[in-house]
Amino acid sequence: MAELRLSELAEKMKGTILQGDPSFKFQDYNIDSRQIKKGSLFFALKDQRDGHDFIPDAVKNGAKGVVVSEKVPFIDKKTACIQVENTLEALQRLAHQVLREHPVQVIGITGSTGKTTTKEFTAALLKNKFRVLKSHGNFNNHIGLPLSLLKLNKKHQIAVLEYGMSHSGEISTLTRIARPDVAVICNVYPVHMEFFGNINEIAAAKKELLDNMNPNGTSVLNGDQPLVLNMIKTLKKSPVLFGLTDKCDVRATNIQVHSLEEMAFDFHYKGHHSRTTIPFSNKGYLYNFLAAAAAASVLSVPFKKILKTGKKLKPSDKRGEVLSLPNNIKIINDTYNSNPAALREALKSLSLQKGGRKVAVLGDMLELGEKQINYHTAAGKSVVENKIDFLITIGPLAKYIAEGALISGMDPENIVSFELSEEAAEKIPNLLKEKDFVLIKGSRGVKTEKIVNILKKEGN
Repeated sequence: MAELRLSELAEKMKGTILQGDPSFKFQDYNIDSRQIKKGSLFFALKDQRDGHDFIPDAVKNGAKGVVVSEKVPFIDKKTACIQVENTLEALQRLAHQVLREHPVQVIGITGSTGKTTTKEFTAALLKNKFRVLKSHGNFNNHIGLPLSLLKLNKKHQIAVLEYGMSHSGEISTLTRIARPDVAVICNVYPVHMEFFGNINEIAAAKKELLDNMNPNGTSVLNGDQPLVLNMIKTLKKSPVLFGLTDKCDVRATNIQVHSLEEMAFDFHYKGHHSRTTIPFSNKGYLYNFLAAAAAASVLSVPFKKILKTGKKLKPSDKRGEVLSLPNNIKIINDTYNSNPAALREALKSLSLQKGGRKVAVLGDMLELGEKQINYHTAAGKSVVENKIDFLITIGPLAKYIAEGALISGMDPENIVSFELSEEAAEKIPNLLKEKDFVLIKGSRGVKTEKIVNILKKEGN
């Protein structure tokens, strides 16, 4: 954690100390008054709500200093205060300065799907050789990324950061805070389509990571995606490619799914080759592993270390966790988010399971723009193509998944639709049978995690 005196903080943020001892030190930084630790510096950001309104709560919860963009009359004299022109820009400026003073190599990761998982896998592989800072959870935007950087200390050698976006220009903003030395693009898919005219615009927005990386840095690209491969044309240095095809430097061949928690494949890595496994069945996670391994190859992590760590990887929270319930029911908790590409892979993975019914519990996919109905209808067709036995949909858009499944020939008796996750959570336990494999997936706004929580309680 970056430990800085009040005077240093004011200087780095181009702010003015209104009150407080300039020598007082801070090493925790926060924007949420509910999560304040004793001694924290609280940034009063103006976002959906005005952080200045929550300064009393932050101080009550232990904050010893605040950063403001306007004078606040109700700050007690014991609380240090720095005034800046813009609190968000001050936070970003501070993070950038801290990074400059801690010359770590930055691994920047973006993509339409799998960013967080690839970040987690990359950090795990690099820990075999380096002391690694990784961004917390999905702290991948103009607020989360600088907060992650403020956890840097002198021991760190690598920072693995996630660069998210829903609009053009957002990744460029993030690269001004932290310019990547290794830039990883996982994929380009139709996500956040309500903010873009077409998928080529999404590709251009992702490419901002390459356009603004360290000139001497290395790009790591999905070698199986034409939209990503098109980005090579503007690169001065050859990229490291990952994927399933022969042109990829880091690749997997002869893939076999043995169970929900084991996939075997031949792994090719910098001239080395071995049969190995990872504890997943979804091919999307295989791509995440290959992307992480390709990033690790740039930093010369040994082949044997990659193999050993790969076998022990774990899914992130609500991203493909496998839960066991009574009656040999298996739940795939993939409730963090959903989009057409990720859903297709999840359904393919579900279709490979043997021994019981395959049940898909699918919520709305949000932010898909004017073609959202088409995407949901296509998802219903994918349900049938993957021979899913029972379909449960949640939300007004997900009804089109049910419609697509019906059009494709699914028995209407095997389709149930609900408006809300709360209603579904009450009914689903009675719809499941012994040895079922149950995929639960939806966009965050649908709150399909409530179904998982109920099923877990029922199982205890």
